[in-house]
Amino acid sequence: MDASDGAAGSVSAPETTGADATPWALPAEDVVDALGTRPTGLSDAEAAARAAEHGPNQLPEAKRKPAVLRFLGHFHDTLIYILLAAAAVKAVMADWLDFWVIIVVATINAVIGYVQEGRAEKALAGIRGMLSSTAQVRRDGAWRVIPAAELVPGDVVRLAPGDKVPADMRLILASQLRVDEAALTGESVPSSKSVEPVASDAGVGDRASMVFSGTIVSAGQARAVVTGTGAGTEIGKIQALVGEAGSLDTPLTKQLAAFGRALTLVILGMAALMLLIGRFVHGMPFDELVSATIGFAVAAIPEGLPALVTITLALGVQQMARRKAITRKLPAVETLGSVTTVCSDKTGTLTTNEMTVRRLVTPVADYDVSGLGYSPVGGIARAGDGGDGSGGDVRALLTVAALCNDAHLVRDGDRWQLVGEPTEGALKTVALKGGVAREGSTRVGVLPFDSANKLMATVEELSDGDRLLLVKGAPDRLLERAATQRGTVGSEPLDPARWEAVIDELSGQGLRVLAAARHAAPPRVGDLALDELRDLELVGLFGIVDPPRPEVIAAVADCHTAGVRVKMITGDHAGTAVAIAREVGIVSEPDAPVLTGAELEAMSQDQLAAVVRDVDVYARTSPEHKIRIVRALQSHHEVVAMTGDGVNDAPALTRASVGIAMGIKGTEATKEAAEIVLADDNFATIRSAIREGRRIYDNLRKSIVFLLPTNGAQSLVILIAIVGGLTLPLTPVQVLWVNMITAVTLSLSLAYEPAERGIMTRPPRQPGGSIISVRELILVLVVSLLIGGVTLAVFYGSLGRGEPIELARTEAVLMLALGQLAFLFNCRILSHSSLSLDAVTGNPVVWWSAAALLGLQALYSYVPFMNDLFDSAPIPLQAWLIPVGCMIGLFLIIEVVKYVWRRLPGSVV
Repeated sequence: MDASDGAAGSVSAPETTGADATPWALPAEDVVDALGTRPTGLSDAEAAARAAEHGPNQLPEAKRKPAVLRFLGHFHDTLIYILLAAAAVKAVMADWLDFWVIIVVATINAVIGYVQEGRAEKALAGIRGMLSSTAQVRRDGAWRVIPAAELVPGDVVRLAPGDKVPADMRLILASQLRVDEAALTGESVPSSKSVEPVASDAGVGDRASMVFSGTIVSAGQARAVVTGTGAGTEIGKIQALVGEAGSLDTPLTKQLAAFGRALTLVILGMAALMLLIGRFVHGMPFDELVSATIGFAVAAIPEGLPALVTITLALGVQQMARRKAITRKLPAVETLGSVTTVCSDKTGTLTTNEMTVRRLVTPVADYDVSGLGYSPVGGIARAGDGGDGSGGDVRALLTVAALCNDAHLVRDGDRWQLVGEPTEGALKTVALKGGVAREGSTRVGVLPFDSANKLMATVEELSDGDRLLLVKGAPDRLLERAATQRGTVGSEPLDPARWEAVIDELSGQGLRVLAAARHAAPPRVGDLALDELRDLELVGLFGIVDPPRPEVIAAVADCHTAGVRVKMITGDHAGTAVAIAREVGIVSEPDAPVLTGAELEAMSQDQLAAVVRDVDVYARTSPEHKIRIVRALQSHHEVVAMTGDGVNDAPALTRASVGIAMGIKGTEATKEAAEIVLADDNFATIRSAIREGRRIYDNLRKSIVFLLPTNGAQSLVILIAIVGGLTLPLTPVQVLWVNMITAVTLSLSLAYEPAERGIMTRPPRQPGGSIISVRELILVLVVSLLIGGVTLAVFYGSLGRGEPIELARTEAVLMLALGQLAFLFNCRILSHSSLSLDAVTGNPVVWWSAAALLGLQALYSYVPFMNDLFDSAPIPLQAWLIPVGCMIGLFLIIEVVKYVWRRLPGSVV
């Protein structure tokens, strides 16, 4: 079709018909008629009218809250309210230094959240970036290049290799067209396209008569009519799913919120009780009573807790980055540790995403091929006995692989890069493994691959002057054109029954099967005709697969040992998916259940939820199916990690408890939708990240268990003083000092603790509940009583010896700090006694933090401006003996407490 095909005339507006809904299922002519257009395209006037009706061919931008409101939203948290309450208390007391310290902590927390928020919005921006910028369109009978945003339904567009498809379109003409749809469907090889209609219920990956916005033409030529633009495209539907998917609070976020609410109620209740006792029991003056109650509130509020959580998670981010897992959102570090199910894509995650020939079958024997990907490293050996694979039968087969091939392998350092089609790259690689290359031959004729013929043929002139006709393609097409096969001693009659059985066997193993044949070439030079391919000699079959990564098998086994289920959700065919799932250990039974996209379509969400935990392989899935699977799992309170690399994965990644994107081959849309990005695209890294997440959660829990007795002991000291009508052992500013120095020194050292033994053999922790258990709360209360009691004894003992109150309070602060230092060594190991080398080895940061604590405490006691700021006093050297002795005594007593505590019902340590 060109400008002479017809003049642009009046075309009526498209009517709403069934063709609009399923254009892939109708003949191209009917779709053109239904859209009210013609093969010569629209006129400018018609296009303008349709643009006014349908709008631009762009994905809509989601409305966003003003930046100020989004920033302020990060203060909407119970723990932040506690911090702000503490700041208000400081302002009332005119302690402006402390006020600004707390405000800075709260503001930093909000800034971190603001910078890292908006993954859904960024995902939408990433999807918008996938759209083509220009298109070749037929307007007023002539071809022109226009911005893709100006396309409208009914436009006729021309496509060539390398073009990014600018809209969803129904093919009108197609010549050897293949389109890379991996970002949309997850298939590892380009899809062959034709103008023939397909079934109306075909999934996106099976709609061979359609091309979709954002995909890339890898070969061939085509003309197509636009059927969907903007939000009406498949990518537009995915964008809508991302916006609607919503995200769930992480387990840690929920636990901290619940902990903060409970802590708030306890503090308010205790403060009210103190007011009543002080006023009505001791008759304390109201002003003095309010000041003491404020001191109690400051003591009870763990000002360092938000900073502790943030810094511990930030350290986890750095440690996970060293393991090739890049974290985009802090809570995701811990969420990985609570994952119960990993839903993994197949291509590029469980597999290498590099097609590889694994089996060779000739009329003489079967052969196994070693090596992965496009690196020509490996060998060919006879199956069963490992015999030599360099015979004439193999060489004949590899000659077809090397010469009837348009791909090239280029070495880039230690890696081999493919230039061309993945399947041809696999054939070129196996030929090099067998020592067969193109050198010495010249191509003098060719019949290019056509999706209608499903084969390719070349005529090669060899170095000795002989010519060979070489053919590769679909086995059924070559069997019907072959008359003989290459036997042990030459050509022999073809055995179709044997070859059909071999093809079924290879296909049942999830292998893609290609056949190879040859013939004496005709003497003429030039392009071949299809009818010249007859009476061929079949030389064998190739069994090709996108192989599993070698380390994935062990990683999947480790996940199963850790109580984490692994499910494969792929756009690939069911047979291939099950074969790979069996090979990596996701399933073990040959008849393991598998659900396809068509079967999912027929199920309600309740029906899917009833079977979702029993099915581990899902094939030919769409973005809607993936998000339904994730929601069905979450309906059972599963903590779901979802991996993906294509834009089709973005909605499910957004909805999952933690989304994991591929850093190398993943689209920008997927990376922006995810919380974790794998720098090496490797499933084994997910296993390592889960282990790291469990370690981080354990250390965070230990840090909180360690930190809380500081507040508990301080609160107890002030509470007993008020209830007993005694002198306050601590001032509010001294309370803040102890809170902050223990939080930023001792507490953080626990973030570097190595993983506990057996961390990947225990099941995932149950979702929900408090961040610390009832048993741990018992330990916190007992230790608080011990440290608080010793501190009271040191303070009132010092007053009893006639020492000034400033010195007595300084000794009390020192005792609190040393008591926490003793408890640090108790807390490092909760599962057994700390009277062992484990308590003093394995984490050198503990010793550095202990030194930092003692150094800060020396500044507090001996630097004049610190004395003025905190009402402290220099402690005589001999006065250190009592607190140090009490510290050693506390360590031993707490070890006895731990011994009893470990034997309480419900112990899990």
